[in-house]
Amino acid sequence: MAKLVPPHGGKGLTCCLLEGAALEAEKKKAQGLKKFNVSPREKGDLIMIGTGGFSPLAGFMTKADWKGVCEKFLLADGTFWPIPVTMSVSKAEAATISVGEEIALFDPERSEMMATMKVTEKFEMTEADKKFECEKTFMGEGTKTAEDFWKIAKNDHPGVQMVMSQKEVNLAGPVKVLSEAEYPTKYKGVYMRPAESRKIFEERGWSEVAALQLRNPMHRSHEYLCKIAVEVCDGVFIHSLVGNLKPGDIPAEVRVKCIDMLVKKYFVEKNVVQGGYPLDMRYAGPREALLHATFRQNYGCSRMIIGRDHAGVGDFYGMFEAQTIFDKIPKPKEPGKALVCSPLKIDWTFYCHKCDGMASLRTCPHGKEDRVLLSGTMLRKLLSEGGTMPDHFGREEVLDILREYYAGLTEKVEIKLHGAATGK
Repeated sequence: MAKLVPPHGGKGLTCCLLEGAALEAEKKKAQGLKKFNVSPREKGDLIMIGTGGFSPLAGFMTKADWKGVCEKFLLADGTFWPIPVTMSVSKAEAATISVGEEIALFDPERSEMMATMKVTEKFEMTEADKKFECEKTFMGEGTKTAEDFWKIAKNDHPGVQMVMSQKEVNLAGPVKVLSEAEYPTKYKGVYMRPAESRKIFEERGWSEVAALQLRNPMHRSHEYLCKIAVEVCDGVFIHSLVGNLKPGDIPAEVRVKCIDMLVKKYFVEKNVVQGGYPLDMRYAGPREALLHATFRQNYGCSRMIIGRDHAGVGDFYGMFEAQTIFDKIPKPKEPGKALVCSPLKIDWTFYCHKCDGMASLRTCPHGKEDRVLLSGTMLRKLLSEGGTMPDHFGREEVLDILREYYAGLTEKVEIKLHGAATGK
């Protein structure tokens, strides 16, 4: 009997999403509560808390949790966790809330009640606190000093901009989630809860499952990473982000269509499951790689594929910093509190003309001039500018879908190339 990796935290899946009579009763109660808007990032975090994707979290973090995560990768109770999950309101809004009070969390974009929350703590986030969080979460090893980091981060790092634009007070406390927003309908058949992916893996008899994180359309390098994973595991979970990205990134529905095409034409379908999850990218590089592994454990994955510049942006992180960070994190001894999902570390991959196939720096002895260097950023830049794709960059069926998408755009965002995209 196949046995999947247990959910993170040692408590099983911590699901805060209400259903049936309990949902209807809480929705009714929410109408009489003070209402506060959530940001797109907070909305995605809420849904992950609701479905068990963020197990063992049952709500937004306390100050002790926040500080422990920033400084030591640990929640206040000693459980490993790599990135703050917080909810902010303005000082004026915070003044209207009493500790112990229940409030309603509202999505202004959809005019929908997302959750109720029992506020157990309020703590101010000064400019210095926000900078502390940014430096701990987003500053890679390539940046020598905080001064160097801030010279470029405020303008060029979307994750930093997200944190610095948060309101002045964080609210902590458990939540009851009332909705999964548009995801179950907009991405029907792709968006899934952890309990659903686990059920699929169990039905297939899988125990070793590798996850591939995707925010770009699958090019040949992604395909190669997946096929390596299929060789060493029972199956691969191609898990796409269907939440918000930065301007210029390709929308989820287009990426899903590309994956469908690739899986049908170039994979043994029984060895692949495609899924989607509702988070916004934080672009936190190494820390985000750890978050990806943490919640993939909740989805039933024992391995997380980590290649070059995982979850990076610009030149903020070292090329393989997202791999080496796994060797440096704390490993709590208490059962369930350590990260169990381990990295499947794969070197820089590319097509080599002399090898006549996909290869990596570990397997190919040839020079840069023989290689077609593959990156999602380069793919987007070439497509957005109508450039010619190098041979073996992507499958023609996928490129056709992407060309059609770009041809229909009325406004185009300039795509900046960084070191990891150009091979420098």
